[in-house]
Formats: sequence, C-alpha cells, structure tokens
Amino acid sequence: MATAAPLADRMRPRSLDEIVGQDALVGPGAPFRAALESGRLRSCVLWGPPGSGKTTLARLLAEAAGCRFETLSAVHSGLRDLRALLDAIPPLDPRPTLLFVDEIHRWNKAQQDALLPVVEEGRVLLVGATTENPAFYLIPALRSRTELLVLRPLDVGHVTRILEAARVDPDRGLGGVEVESGLLEAVARVCDGDARRALGLLERLADRGTLSIEGLRAQGVAILHDRDGDAHHDVVSAFIKSMRGSDPDAAVYWMARMLAGGEDPVYLARRMVIFAAEDVGNADPRALTLAVSAMEGVARIGMPEARIVLAQAATYLATAPKSNAAYVAVGEAMAEVEASGALPVPVHLRSTPPSVAHALGHGAAYLYPHDHPDHIVRQQHLPDALVGRRFYRPADLANERTIRERMAWWEQRLRSRE
Repeated sequence: MATAAPLADRMRPRSLDEIVGQDALVGPGAPFRAALESGRLRSCVLWGPPGSGKTTLARLLAEAAGCRFETLSAVHSGLRDLRALLDAIPPLDPRPTLLFVDEIHRWNKAQQDALLPVVEEGRVLLVGATTENPAFYLIPALRSRTELLVLRPLDVGHVTRILEAARVDPDRGLGGVEVESGLLEAVARVCDGDARRALGLLERLADRGTLSIEGLRAQGVAILHDRDGDAHHDVVSAFIKSMRGSDPDAAVYWMARMLAGGEDPVYLARRMVIFAAEDVGNADPRALTLAVSAMEGVARIGMPEARIVLAQAATYLATAPKSNAAYVAVGEAMAEVEASGALPVPVHLRSTPPSVAHALGHGAAYLYPHDHPDHIVRQQHLPDALVGRRFYRPADLANERTIRERMAWWEQRLRSRE
C-alpha cells in the first residue's frame, strides 16, 4: 500500500486564489497576477523565507502558462545536471519549459553564467528560488534578465489560517479533527512563518493523537518566546544589550530563551554579526571574523548543535573590548553624503587611462605612498568641501588604541618632513 503524501504536500495550493499571505503579488488586481493572466510571463527570481510558497508559486506559474515543469536543486546539482536536463527537452514539444532552480543562490558564477544563453534564447522560462538577497548572491547579468518577485514572510495569522484549512479539509487535510483551543496559533508561532514546517508539526501531533498544547510541548517545543509580538523584540533587545554590557551570563540566558521558544538560530547569528561590527568594531577585529564563521556554521549544521556555536560567539562578543567608532563613522559619513550630495572626486584621485589622464591633467598630482618614507605621504583624499573632516575617531582602548597611536605617529612623521 502506497504511503500517503505528507500533509504539507497534500495541502499545497492548487490555484493562485488558494495562496495565503502574498496578496501584493498574486491577489486580485495585483500587477504580477495581471501579467500572468495576460500571458506576459517572463523569467523571474522568487525571493522569500522558507515555507512562504516559492515552490508552490513556481508550479502554479507553469500551469498557468501551459509549461512543462522541470526542477533542479542548486544544492545537489551543477552544470552537468543542467546540460542533461536541457538536452532531454523534446525538440518538437510545442509547450515552453519552465525550469525551476531551487536555492539558486547556491550556484557559483560559472553555473549561473550557464543559464544566461538558455534564458536569452527563450529555450526555458527560468524561475529561481532563494532565501538570500539576490543582490548579494546572483550575478548582475542574471539579475538583469529576470524579474525579482518578493514573497513576504507569513505572519501568525496567515499560518494559523493555513493550519485551520488543513484541519477541516475532508479530502486533503485532517477531516475536521478536534484540537485544543489555541493550539493552531501556538504551532504557527513556533514555526516562524514556515507553513511547510507548521503543517508537518500539526501532522505529527495528529498522528500521535496529541492535538493539545501539552502535546506540542512533548515534541520538544517550549512556548516561551513570542516571536511576533513585543516580547520578541524585548528579548532580542535584552540579548544585544547584555552583550553590549559585557555580561556573558545574561547574553547566554537570553539566547537560550529565544532558542527554547523556537527562534531561528541563523537569525541570532546574523544579529551577532551586526553586533560584532557595530559594538566591538576595531577594538577586536577578530570578533567580526568569528561572528561570520558562527553564522556560516549555524546555517550548515542546524539545531541542536548550533546552540554550541552560538554560545561561543555570544560569550566571545560579550567579553570582547567594545568600540562603536566604525558605526559612528559610517553614520556621520552617510549623513554628510545626504547633506552635500555627490561632491566631485579630486582630480588627482580620478581613474583615467594614462594617455587620456595626461591630456586632461588627471592624476598628474597623485603621490604614490609606496614611493615615500614609511609608505605614507600627505595629500588630499576627501572632496574639496570636506578637507579636514574627521569621521573615524578610534577609541583609546584595546586594538583601537594601537590604531589611534599609529595614526598619531603618521601625523608626527608627516609633520617632521614639512
């Protein structure tokens, strides 16, 4: 006897009207929906968090456009798989082919480059899916040939609505089983907007006959942390401020509170990367390297082991020397750019081919630091209107004290030559 498909697969939306939480994209009157219904579909990249409906939307696009649906996972496939798939497309099939590449950000530049000709030639309609910002992970040529469609995170209400539909559906769902009041909302909260994960958890509870809050806790889920309301922001704030206050015990406690409440460990790791740059900065440059490594490690290994990586990073950051000088510097520089606009680059700093530079006088006054004692030389690097302006003021502690002393020594050496 064949095993029944998982609840998440059975409840996959069968039409655009069944998609929950993406009204700005596929709701009645939405521009993208109008383009789809008029047959003006083009290659696109779907950017959204896990469980927000990227794969479902790709399948519905294929159906609406009358396409053959082919799929590749960028995690498990490469150029050879792509070429084999393209070679297998029937040459006489009148239907266009929609190629869905899941986790497309995992492909490197060479692999992404291989998609360009098939997209340009119209051999396939490409639909890529990614949980990462395409601006950082997709090559510019591919971004310019695709439309970016952003799927919004599902909130607790959206996921609860999906769970209720699964509970009552007599054919694809659970057939109207009774659940304890508040359970569906609790499941929605601990699954952080991931409808697929929420449906899987509800199905496990139903299989065990434990459709209650206590049954949810028995699954190892601690409902301690409201990830959507004020409590979420309060606990995150306490975590950050504990690290900023150099209190490793409190930092680990608030981190544990969030993990116990089902917080995404990658989210915590990202917050620590920001903290390392904003609050530790150049007082200990190793902090940023450690935080980025922790984020990569957490993303690769997942829970429960990820908690150990997070704990190491949090305690290191909490006990590291602190400086927000770089954070202040970029804030002041951004404010200056906003106030003064695009000030002209000094002539001697402009990048111009040598033959043209000589004719225009560009670069003629540039002093190459390596040709001078101590590899430093006094010359203007800021626009004329900002000469003498200071943005970065290193703190007088830890590694930034060394930076501060080095900058002072440079100034002393330059003055001795004048």
